[in-house]
Amino acid sequence: MKIDADAIRQLAELLEETGLTEIEVAEGEKMIRVGKGNPAAAAPAHVHAAPNAHAMMPSDPTIPQAASLAAPSQVAANHPGAVTSPMVGTAYMSPEPGASAFISKGSTVKEGDTLVIIEAMKVMNPIKAPKSGTVTQILVENGQPVEFGEVLVVLE
Repeated sequence: MKIDADAIRQLAELLEETGLTEIEVAEGEKMIRVGKGNPAAAAPAHVHAAPNAHAMMPSDPTIPQAASLAAPSQVAANHPGAVTSPMVGTAYMSPEPGASAFISKGSTVKEGDTLVIIEAMKVMNPIKAPKSGTVTQILVENGQPVEFGEVLVVLE
């Protein structure tokens, strides 16, 4: 496989812009992974970030008391209606700046409706609803960096 130096530079710039520690992009049979720092050292930093995120989130009376001790994203990850990010990038809640958001808490969506857009390497990737339902949680904010597998939205 021929390594594209420009693609690696763009990925490195994206790491700096988003504050992420690792990014992986695949196209066909080609895959490029760029990381910075020691991945083993980066993992504990993420664990410490979860309680802070929970402290900033408003309490949700629909979450049982025992579950509310965990970060909302941890609770949502176990939910059957959790919609996760298929890539690393930046989440956008509307099709363009100043436009209405695709979804809001309590809105009803149909299978295939766009929930969020994730920008990765200047490509806008719509994240579609895997099923019809009601949006019960939105766990990302407009312009927020997201990781692969991170819960974006919960549908019921």
